[in-house]
Amino acid sequence: MTRPVQFLAIALACAAAQPALAQQKFENLDRIDSLVAMTVGANMGEPGGPLAPVDRRLRLAACPTTPSVEGPIFGAAMVKCDALGWRIRVPLVAGAAAAASGPVGRYAPAARPVAKQSVVKRGDPVQLMAGNASFSVSRMMIADEDGAIGETIRVREDKKSSPVLAQIVDMGVVRIPGFNNF
Repeated sequence: MTRPVQFLAIALACAAAQPALAQQKFENLDRIDSLVAMTVGANMGEPGGPLAPVDRRLRLAACPTTPSVEGPIFGAAMVKCDALGWRIRVPLVAGAAAAASGPVGRYAPAARPVAKQSVVKRGDPVQLMAGNASFSVSRMMIADEDGAIGETIRVREDKKSSPVLAQIVDMGVVRIPGFNNF
């Protein structure tokens, strides 16, 4: 090959590589914010809606399909791209029950929040359960927070250990999230 022909071949190879580089885009984070808001039925900052926009520093690979949104699950929405395998957690504002009932009319009587009775107090010993219909495992822990039945609190084995999130099932009994058949 002569020198001009080699130069032309290299230039054509570089030009062909440019569209491939242009296709490596990142997921549109505004799209994720909109999907979460539509799924949970509340806008950002509203009760039950996203707490804040998705962190703009994230560089998620562009999902070839529409990402799926599940939730609310333990105070957050889970956004997943099954095709690529990435998953992120979007924290939600507390008060989804109030948002689900809809707006209160201008002249409607004000709804009073129903106070849940705490069945676990900070410092109480609790039995941490995990398992399903086939097996169960339990361990004694100490509650880091007060909570009512159905709420998620932090528990730990001792003051130096790291906390574990657990859902209150009954007085003095909590369970690990994810073992729903228990």
